[in-house]
Amino acid sequence: MRPCPDRGLDHGVWAVLCHVFPDADIPVVQLGIDSRQGAEFHWELGRKLQPLRDEGVLVFGSGNLVHNLHAYRWGDEAAPPFEWAQRFEDKARNLMMEGRSAELAGYLEMGNDARLSVPSPDHFIPLLYILALQREGERLNIPVEGIEGGSLSLLGVAIG
Repeated sequence: MRPCPDRGLDHGVWAVLCHVFPDADIPVVQLGIDSRQGAEFHWELGRKLQPLRDEGVLVFGSGNLVHNLHAYRWGDEAAPPFEWAQRFEDKARNLMMEGRSAELAGYLEMGNDARLSVPSPDHFIPLLYILALQREGERLNIPVEGIEGGSLSLLGVAIG
């Protein structure tokens, strides 16, 4: 995904940051996803970003663990999660909490629940970048969670 030069930041950046930093008083560098590369590439790239944390840089990613708009129950945001969505979110959460987040880079090999939950990687890959920043033994928090409309996970992670 490449931002349009005449639009400024991609919606994945400004749609989140306008709520978190409404005064827009921080410098922002937007990263794009190389759609020619697989999830493992993006995980490894995230690992290479770790030194930024030592320099006091906030690394922020937006997306969704489960993001299937074809199955989304429009007009019924409170609908219960589809079973496949809940199973994939639970599996991913367990991997993260057990310190096995790297296994999520192999999500395409995790079966039908993963394929339904991540029909395209554009909303999933930002999570890999963030998880790849976690250092061994470092705590992972889940400050936001829940599945909206049956197929849109709101699960958020914070490291440190």
